Amino acid sequence: MTVHTKTETFGATVLDNGRVEFRVWAPAAKTVTLRLLRRSREPQDLEMRNLGSSDFGMPDFDEPCANTFSVITEAVAGDRYFYIVDGQNPVPDPVSRLLPEGVHAPTEIVDPNSFTWTDANWGGMPLQKYVIYELHVGTFTPPGTFEAVISKLDYLRELGVTAIELMPVSAFPGARNWGYDGVSLYAVQASYGGPDGLRRLVDEAHRRGLAVIQDVVYNHFGPEGNYLRMFGPYFTGKHHTPWGEAVNYDDEGREGMRRLVVENALYWIREYHMDGLRLDAIQTIKDDSDVTIVEEIAHSVHALGRELGREIVVIGETDENEPSYVLPASQKGKGLDAVWSDDFHHSVHAHFTGERAGYYQDFGEQEQIAKALGEGFVFQGEFFKFWNDVRGASSEGMPEWAHVICLQNHDQIGNRALGERLTHLVPRGVRKMMAAFLLLAPQTPLLFMGEEFDAETPFQFFTDFGDPALRKAVTEGRRKEFKQFKEFASVDVPDPQDPATFERSRLKWEWSPAQREMHDWYRKLLTLRAGYVINGERTCEARVVGEILEMKLPRGNGRLRVVGGRSGFVHESPSWHTVLQSNEDGFELWVEVKE
Repeated sequence: MTVHTKTETFGATVLDNGRVEFRVWAPAAKTVTLRLLRRSREPQDLEMRNLGSSDFGMPDFDEPCANTFSVITEAVAGDRYFYIVDGQNPVPDPVSRLLPEGVHAPTEIVDPNSFTWTDANWGGMPLQKYVIYELHVGTFTPPGTFEAVISKLDYLRELGVTAIELMPVSAFPGARNWGYDGVSLYAVQASYGGPDGLRRLVDEAHRRGLAVIQDVVYNHFGPEGNYLRMFGPYFTGKHHTPWGEAVNYDDEGREGMRRLVVENALYWIREYHMDGLRLDAIQTIKDDSDVTIVEEIAHSVHALGRELGREIVVIGETDENEPSYVLPASQKGKGLDAVWSDDFHHSVHAHFTGERAGYYQDFGEQEQIAKALGEGFVFQGEFFKFWNDVRGASSEGMPEWAHVICLQNHDQIGNRALGERLTHLVPRGVRKMMAAFLLLAPQTPLLFMGEEFDAETPFQFFTDFGDPALRKAVTEGRRKEFKQFKEFASVDVPDPQDPATFERSRLKWEWSPAQREMHDWYRKLLTLRAGYVINGERTCEARVVGEILEMKLPRGNGRLRVVGGRSGFVHESPSWHTVLQSNEDGFELWVEVKE
């Protein structure tokens, strides 16, 4: 398999002599004109030269990128520009590093070498040590910026978090969005703080020993500000996806799209010193190539990590329960480090909330929680009613830490009609009990921002589209989506376009005594994880005895045991030492050790 570690093929590259090279892949264009907007000067239009495949000079890749247009001219970082394709309206560069005025406005030239990094001694960390904290930059703090996230880094480190996962930060329409409506893969959202804001966040995280993972979206582009079709065959009707035509990874003209995405993955590692990537919904990335784009990303990113001397992880989000994603190429695997493993979440949620709609119809038994803890996947080839088909394959051979598990995440909260957290759905005693199983499990745990202090703010779906027709469609579509469920028929579903929906989703950092106590509970659990799990054997014996759920983990000559269930059950532990205990709302929990 060919791997790629180069970046900066496309876009505006600042040269050493006060000049900038502009390159764009545009096989759909006959002509491409650069409109340069230098400060205090009149706009200047420059015709770009079609380099042709023979002059492209990228031996790292298997196929040449024909119809790449280029021009070199005098310019500096901070200048702005458009591309004019075949005389049409000016549009931003598909490889913009910054869109300071939004996704329809000109691209700003950015010099990635202008930032002074201080993390030369940071080499990353192995996935086995990850405790992931997923956050949305816009709602994590009142200011909603990278700089404000920096102010919480010491808090996260003291909590016991070791890795931050940023929801997508690529440029999206307006100032409010989850990030999955991005239309410019390389542009860092200006309202968050732009490129230097993100670099400073990563640099400060590394200074505190925290890894940073970037959530990236390669399965679709957002509906507003997406000008890619003007340039070339970035999409294909060969496959159908939830968003319409698929991103073109395996049809005619695919070479430019594949290169754009592989280089984007490398870009986050090289220019922003990211420690890893979380690939969004890889089951919706349609690719019949012998070597899929997911494999190409994983192998290229790992190769760059070796080149840089850094530990880099690639995590895929998928609901397939497919172990081949994390197996090496020698075992016909795709080479990822881990996958989001939903079955633990679904088992816990269905059992304790009683909800059975959608995919929850296949869950609800406490034994499924034990199976998820012991084996990672619950469904390993069994019939799955929600799909009306079999789901998954055996997890044998997968390292326990290759399963990223959670009690809550942005999807499982935000895709509810009202965006309720578990705080609103199950008793506090349940939340404390299941937090213990999550954080002391051999799998890799993920927390969603605010979970650790029982945040009462919802996390709702919000957008800020400018197109009137799209605004209306999103509002009506969201409400229609939930009307088909009888439990939501009378619910006033929040309008995604209403700024109040976004404001309701901001975390509130003024805590009640009960929230402080929950935060302390999470901190103690993570301290135990650091002492008993991270460097342990990472195997687990989980079982259900009556109404009791028990999990045991070996650690050298010692063991850790977690026992929980409804209050009143008989629990005998003459040779075990209790290190943490809870009894609230009719649910009881013991965390014990035996040396």
